[in-house]
This record gives sequence, C-alpha cells and structure tokens, in this order.
Amino acid sequence: MGKVTSIIEDQAYKVVLTSESGNTIIADEPEELGGQDLGFSPKELLVSALAACTSATLKMYASRKEWDLQQVKISIDLDYDSASHKTKIQRDLEFVGDLDKAQKDRLLQIANRCPVHKILENTIAIETQYKDQ
Repeated sequence: MGKVTSIIEDQAYKVVLTSESGNTIIADEPEELGGQDLGFSPKELLVSALAACTSATLKMYASRKEWDLQQVKISIDLDYDSASHKTKIQRDLEFVGDLDKAQKDRLLQIANRCPVHKILENTIAIETQYKDQ
C-alpha cells in the first residue's frame, strides 16, 4: 500500500498517476508554470493526502464514539521557504454536528495522529535510482 507509478509523455507537465489498486488521477502544473492546469499540482497533491487522511481518521474516530460528527471541513495551506529550506503547513478544521468543546478538543488531538500527519512530521529519507531499459 502506498505504491504509485507515474507517466509523463508529450503533453507539457501532465502526469498520469496510477495506484497499485488501479485508481488514476492527473497532476499538472498551473498555466503560469507552463502546464495546462489539468489536475492538481504536486504541492496540492501533497496536502490533499493530509486532508484526506485527517478527514477519514476523524470520521472513523467519531463513528466509533457515536458522536454526531456530520461533516469535517479542512483547509490546508502549504508554504515552502526556499531560502531557509523550511516548510510550514497550516491545517484548519471545521466540525459540523452537535459536538461540545471537549469533543472538538479531542478531535483536534486525533487529527494530529492521522498516519499521513505522522509521516510528514518525521524525517523522510528518499532513495532514488534509475532502471535501465
């Protein structure tokens, strides 16, 4: 789980991404960077993974507790400062449902425990190699 393949061909910056299970999405660069804006940008895909994981984690937790969490709305901004090589991710949560402050506070704690959040908080090693044809 977690393996993705990508192919870029003759359309400028359009990338077809396929998951191990066969799901496909398109990534592209915005027009101002020479792309056609046909899909999410790479940075949007990164924060989308965090949003999706956070949403699912919160929904699972609330369902187990039988809390009235009808909807989770998440807004995420990613800012990368190339001068300092620092990344800041701002994640804002909105809970829709009949929840008290204690439940909302607990959901905030649970959001910080989603698997993608844990991955992004830790040191990441990326090993790259090429394959001969």
